[in-house]
Amino acid sequence: MKELIEYIVKSIVDNPEEVEVTQIDGESTIVFELRVKQEDVGKVIGKKGRTINAIRTLVNATAAKSGMRAMLEIVEEDKPF
Repeated sequence: MKELIEYIVKSIVDNPEEVEVTQIDGESTIVFELRVKQEDVGKVIGKKGRTINAIRTLVNATAAKSGMRAMLEIVEEDKPF
């Protein structure tokens, strides 16, 4: 699933080399943390969150086949002042 997320997000953003997906395994839940450059966050989220919701739907459907639950979170880095 990690590769699926990377493939989809890299095809959307302007800086595909900056895409980083981290997988955190739990007992029945897998959490994916997505990091992209600040200027690409809006492209990943999409209008009214439609793009990220579509990606989450694909991830949840893939996880459901394995009997797992999956969560996809966009992690924003704090900007230094």
